[in-house]
Amino acid sequence: MDIVGNGFLARNLRALSSRHPDTVVLAAGVSWAQGTARADFDREERLLGEVVADCRASGRRLLFFSSASTGVYGKVRGPGREDGPVTPCTPYGAHKIALEERLRASGADHLILRLGHLVGRDQPPHQLLPLLVRQMRAGSVRVHRGAVRDLVHVDDVVEIIDRLLGQGLRAETVNVASGEAVPVEHIVDHLEARLGLSVRREYQDVDAHHIISTEKLRALVPEVTRMGFGPAYFRRVLDSFVDHQLATAPTGVPAPEET
Repeated sequence: MDIVGNGFLARNLRALSSRHPDTVVLAAGVSWAQGTARADFDREERLLGEVVADCRASGRRLLFFSSASTGVYGKVRGPGREDGPVTPCTPYGAHKIALEERLRASGADHLILRLGHLVGRDQPPHQLLPLLVRQMRAGSVRVHRGAVRDLVHVDDVVEIIDRLLGQGLRAETVNVASGEAVPVEHIVDHLEARLGLSVRREYQDVDAHHIISTEKLRALVPEVTRMGFGPAYFRRVLDSFVDHQLATAPTGVPAPEET
């Protein structure tokens, strides 16, 4: 595969670079769900147009990463499904859905994956877990009461992508997530215990609860069963993240005590 981009997901996908030569992966663009900069959205839209044109000319399939975030599924009643209507409730969600529609209308072979909240080594500092850890180490953390995140480890996502591409899927949209809506408060609880911290919490009320349907994913990739997706999965994902944080703490700076 050819990978367009050099960010967090793109770097992890390099393990598949010798596979799926019929596919171009667009792993670049806006990666911050709180982002609202029109210039960033326009830049991703132009890049998509360029890659779509190349794929049409070469007859290759385009793998496009969309979002299963609150911005996309936050107003859906019940689990967010790929085949149901969505009403984006953030500029980021509206942007991603608009790009999906443009890709479907382009005539290019494609596969759209709506991703949950990816977690892994060396994440960008603006993403949820690095941001939470920085806030917690500073002594306080801002928690949106009612907010949830579907956490999925990037290693599992890479394996799922490999299996989906191997099936030769075309013109499909698939949620890639664990299917568990984890309250952000529970994420903070687990990080606090693992890092040995006691932090002050500043609460803000939001109405942002949503669940991502994984029915289609499980039918296409039954191997996700052995990945342990379920109520306890997020703890394993967080443990992996914290273990890497502790192992890479700067020399001479004591790592936080574990409990």
